[in-house]
Amino acid sequence: MKLIRFGKKEHEKPGVLIDGVRKDCSGLFEDWNHKFFSDDGLSTLEAALENKSVHLPTVAESERWAPCVARPGTILCIGLNYEDHAKEAKMELPSEPLVFGKASNTIHGPYDAVTLPKAASKVDYEIELAVVLKKDVYELKSEKEAEAAIAGYCAANDLSERVFQLEKGGQWIKGKSSPGFCPLGPYLQTTEEGFAIDDLSMKLQVNGESRQNGSSTTMVFKPAYTIFYLSQFMQLEAGDIILTGTPPGVAMGMNPPAYLKSGDVVELWIEGLGHQRTQFQSN
Repeated sequence: MKLIRFGKKEHEKPGVLIDGVRKDCSGLFEDWNHKFFSDDGLSTLEAALENKSVHLPTVAESERWAPCVARPGTILCIGLNYEDHAKEAKMELPSEPLVFGKASNTIHGPYDAVTLPKAASKVDYEIELAVVLKKDVYELKSEKEAEAAIAGYCAANDLSERVFQLEKGGQWIKGKSSPGFCPLGPYLQTTEEGFAIDDLSMKLQVNGESRQNGSSTTMVFKPAYTIFYLSQFMQLEAGDIILTGTPPGVAMGMNPPAYLKSGDVVELWIEGLGHQRTQFQSN
């Protein structure tokens, strides 16, 4: 199944994508949120879609594509999780997942514009495979248990302001959490269809110029291990999002760096997970 959300900000509704057509599920479900996932809503949704008597209205093409899941309790990010990106950053691969946070209110529609922070001078892009959980988990015993807690996968852009992140001291979360800094979607591909993430092509362009062209094959810590690992230290909840790192080609790694500016358009694609288009504008 492909879960989508649509509608104006603060008034988004849940839906599904069927054969390229968006269908409205708001008559059946409140939202793709913690309650939905933790109550085994995916099974209920699957049964509803198989029931030919259930009518789902078609979403108007003019309706905004919203983030594909509702605002989560937590967004966690894994840094330096691609071998070739760590080499680009001139940093050693971590022996354990390098974890930092991103404010949960940063989630943004896959085609929404992003307003640059007033003090920003080094805004960067990072194409990432995002994982969404369908269970609350804590102190898992195995990666198999962690795998069973995954609702699905979607595309994300882990936008970063490098001055805030790296030059101001303290935690990286400051550079990761400006409004709109997590475009998400266009859809969540659920796991029941056997979607494999071992060898996904990941591409990102800025104004039509290729910047990132990588593959999930170089990911160091895979999603199941990452969830297992994180659960040893904290309780993760249904609907939470984990961003699993980025391949090489970020602006910071270029010589000279080519950070984003007002008017720039970033487009990205992850194989099987769709396309995003984000235009940046001044504050």
